[in-house]
Amino acid sequence: MSRISAAESQIMEALWTKGPLTAEEIVNAVGPAQGWGEATVKTLINRLLKKKAMLSERVGGRARYLPILTREEYVTGESQGLLDRLFGGELAPLVAHYARHRALSPKEVTRLKKLIDELDRDG
Repeated sequence: MSRISAAESQIMEALWTKGPLTAEEIVNAVGPAQGWGEATVKTLINRLLKKKAMLSERVGGRARYLPILTREEYVTGESQGLLDRLFGGELAPLVAHYARHRALSPKEVTRLKKLIDELDRDG
């Protein structure tokens, strides 16, 4: 599947959170916050249809749009892309970068330690 742009992800987020929507409902859900009109939203819908990230079904003479791509699949792909582009596909440099450039709360440190312990046990 082709990469989903940041703008397209706004459409997908509406579908993931609100379920099947008509074009009008998508416009109402994302248009005002993004400053997008109907034409922009419909262009993004068409791009997502071509990318096979969503599908269209006819219900009562109106098209409703449903996600094919799950949010988890999207997040996994975007996360892996970030790791590959910026950190050579390695997770440790990413965590080190954030630890150096952003203060980790004690809760986050505890969660990371717990995750590492779980990975050690499982692997």
